[in-house]
Amino acid sequence: MEIPNNTHVEKATFGGGCFWCTEAQFQYLDGVLKVESGYAGGTVANPTYEQVCEGNTGHAEVIQVTYDPAKISYDELLQAFWESHDPTQLNRQGNDVGTQYRSVIFYHTPEQKEKAEFYKKKLQDAGAYDKPIVTEIAPLTTFYKAEDYHQDYYNQNGRQPYCTFVIKPKLEKFKKVFKDHLKKQ
Repeated sequence: MEIPNNTHVEKATFGGGCFWCTEAQFQYLDGVLKVESGYAGGTVANPTYEQVCEGNTGHAEVIQVTYDPAKISYDELLQAFWESHDPTQLNRQGNDVGTQYRSVIFYHTPEQKEKAEFYKKKLQDAGAYDKPIVTEIAPLTTFYKAEDYHQDYYNQNGRQPYCTFVIKPKLEKFKKVFKDHLKKQ
């Protein structure tokens, strides 16, 4: 999607397990202009998917969201992030296990850091989850875009078993929760 020149945009970077799942969810939010799957938080420059999957690079599978803050706020994106996965699972999401599937918010600005920490504490103090929230909050140093075949994965591969049995049910639940924030079809 091409972003109009006169649109003020900001970026947010989230890791909530498999990037195919979170990418599919965030693409539906009104005000989200682009979602790219990639890697962040590791020590290897330009990692490949295979390297990240081995779990030795320190990277997490993440999505980088380019959004129009006049249409959707960072606060709303954080709400979507918390709903998109289980932030109490350490280094895993469901059957996906390893540090590459950790729950993480990579902040771009001090304001994003402050908001992420505020909402994490608020959710923890409210007992929103039965277990402690383990979401890491760290500065974004470098975002590496994943290989092309990972981009727009669900829309390109919706009939694959992983998409049918894992992503689709999560996406349907997400769309119900955020029905008032979805793009007009």
